[in-house]
Formats: sequence, structure tokens, C-alpha cells
Amino acid sequence: MEFSGEINFLLRWLHVISGVMWIGLLWYFNFVQIPTMPKIPDELKPAIGKHIAPEALFWFRWSALATLITGLLLALGQGYLHNAMTLGSGYAGIGFGMYFGIIMAANVWFVIWPKQKIALGIIDADAALKPAAARTAMLFSRTNTMLSIPMLYCMVSQQNPQGWFL
Repeated sequence: MEFSGEINFLLRWLHVISGVMWIGLLWYFNFVQIPTMPKIPDELKPAIGKHIAPEALFWFRWSALATLITGLLLALGQGYLHNAMTLGSGYAGIGFGMYFGIIMAANVWFVIWPKQKIALGIIDADAALKPAAARTAMLFSRTNTMLSIPMLYCMVSQQNPQGWFL
């Protein structure tokens, strides 16, 4: 199945916009918010935990899903989804990038977001569970930050046939 040029352009544009938001927020959390939290006075921390973090996590998780869906649709619409997912000849770079993205999106929805809901008190949970939930969310977020580097490399390198990759 292949889509028209206009549909593929729209999908690529939405994929890039949602990806920039997702990875931008991921890097904000890991390079700004997490390292800065210990320096914030205790009386100001509720502003982050009750207002900024929940809003940022809303955009974070939905941009992750939008990036994943538009990327898969783009690959389908351009006719290379099967080759990429099977790491076929000439498609291993984009395939690896897609797998990194799928793992990262799964981390967001099935680990980071559920643990953040506990850590931030969005759902009722025993207070003793909050530190462990926050640590798990942070570790998976850091994992996603590390995976984002080869994921971005794979995505960009596939667009440059003269470039270096598999």
C-alpha cells in the first residue's frame, strides 16, 4: 500500500513535529528537570510536581504515540514498512531506528507514565511506593535518552544513501 505524495508529506511533517516535541521533552526531563530538582527549595517543589510535570508528561506521552503512529504510517505509505521491520537489505538503518522508537514509546506508556502517576500522586498509592516509582521512571527515562541517540542516528542515516550505516 502506498499513499499519495501529499499524504506522505503530511505524515512526514507530523512525524517530525511530534518527534521534536517528544525528544525535546525527554531531553528537558533528563538534562534540566531531574538534575535541577534537588536544588529547588522544598516549598517550591509542589509547583513542579503538581503543575509543570503533569502537563509536560501529557505532551510527552501523546507526542510519543503520535511519533510512533505517524512513523509507522509513513513507512507503510512509502512502501518500506515490511523491509524495515524485517531489517531487509538497504532498510536496516531505518528498521533499527524504528525498533528503538517502538521500545522507547513502550517505555513511556507502560513504565514511565504509570510510575510517574504514582510518584506525583496523580493516583492514590502508599507514600512508601513513591520514591521507588520515581526512581524507576527516572531510570527508564534515562534509558530512553540513551536510546534516542542511536534512534536519531538511524533515522537520519537512512535518508543519506552515501552516508555510513549497515
